[in-house]
Amino acid sequence: MSSSEEVPKIPSIELSQNRFLLTSGPKETHAQAQEAAMQKVKEDNMAPFYELICEEQGWPVDNALLNTMKKENEEVLKKIDERLKDAEENLGETEISDTLLARAEHFAKIGDKEKSLTAYRVAFEKTVALGSRLDILFALIRTGFFYRDNDVVSRNIEKARGMIEEGGDWDRRNRLKVYEGAYRMTVRDFKGAADLFIATLSTFTSTELMEYKDFVTYAVLSSVLALKRVDIKDKVIDSPEVLEVLHEIPHLEDYLKSLYNGEYAKFFVSLAALETATMKQSWVLFPHYRYYVREMRIRAYAQLLESYRSLTMQSMAHSFGVSEEFIDRDLSKFISAGRLNCVIDKVNGIVETNRPDSKNAQYQQAIKQGDILLNRIQKLSQFVKTQLQLQDGSKSTILKGAPAPKGPIDILVTTVRTQGFTAIYRGLSAMVIGNTAGVRFFAFDQFKHLLKDSEGKTTGARSV
Repeated sequence: MSSSEEVPKIPSIELSQNRFLLTSGPKETHAQAQEAAMQKVKEDNMAPFYELICEEQGWPVDNALLNTMKKENEEVLKKIDERLKDAEENLGETEISDTLLARAEHFAKIGDKEKSLTAYRVAFEKTVALGSRLDILFALIRTGFFYRDNDVVSRNIEKARGMIEEGGDWDRRNRLKVYEGAYRMTVRDFKGAADLFIATLSTFTSTELMEYKDFVTYAVLSSVLALKRVDIKDKVIDSPEVLEVLHEIPHLEDYLKSLYNGEYAKFFVSLAALETATMKQSWVLFPHYRYYVREMRIRAYAQLLESYRSLTMQSMAHSFGVSEEFIDRDLSKFISAGRLNCVIDKVNGIVETNRPDSKNAQYQQAIKQGDILLNRIQKLSQFVKTQLQLQDGSKSTILKGAPAPKGPIDILVTTVRTQGFTAIYRGLSAMVIGNTAGVRFFAFDQFKHLLKDSEGKTTGARSV
């Protein structure tokens, strides 16, 4: 298959989604999911999958239907095996490879997991062209997604990544990013998913894995959780690809823009709506929806508190459109877990921030070291003053029997000449080392800011 050809939807991820809804989705989705699943089962004669889902859901098996589908499968497989025999006897490696792939797709299409995995691996070993080998790996990854087998998914993503580095084409490189982004969401790596999805917003073609609206939904949800606020604006809110479909996806536009604009009451409403309508009904997000909602509440609270040293509970509850009791309970939970840097003054009904300020801490450290240095200089000045008061050569502690020093500079020069340069720093070594560190911390952020490029990034060379 060339990179420009449409990838077959085998196995059907839509069917896998309906199976998920039957198992874990809201009850109101069960009837429609069952109808859609059975329609696909009959359409593709999915005898193995039919037996699996009947056992899983406790449905009675329609033996007449099952036998009919098995008979159809046997006839299709017989024809494929005849083609394979002919290819092995009369044709070349390309025809053998194509027939082996057709055999694997047949098993995948009817829902026979183990036979499809084995057949795809056989086809992979007999296939020479890099692009075709990558297509087989993509089919294996989809099979892993279909059966929620992350081991199959991760192993084949890793193998595909290695082959892509050998010279995969542009389309397959982008396809792998989408597949890997979906995998990272299933293992709760939202930052990795966001980076991969954003990189493929303008090149998405992987409709065999998900529809474009679902892809944009996943890109927005992962980005809002994982990216910095300025990056959300640049990479998501202002993205033409996102703006093209954002208004067509219920609640997503309000969710994205309300957090960025600080409209927290609207944000809470849209977050709750997405939790119900999207996260709980997605095979990708369902295992993580509680985690996601919790983290987004923390992010919203932290964003509001960042602008204040303190604010009233009443004001904060009003901002989020909830009761003071809810805010008290929610903040207390996150504060005790160390997730929010604030304290609640329940007597006065105030939330006070106590977030650590790393830069301020560095400056304070530098000031502290500077105070120590000044103290040492004062002691050195006292040393010089004492020597001046003891200009009687017989009493001088610098040079016994030598002429009295003529002034402060002469005392320092004489001390260095007779006792070494380090004599004037005697007792100051720990302070000098500590102050060097303080200066380093003070200057680091300033130089890092000066060396950023026009996109606000620091290259490896500039970091060095």
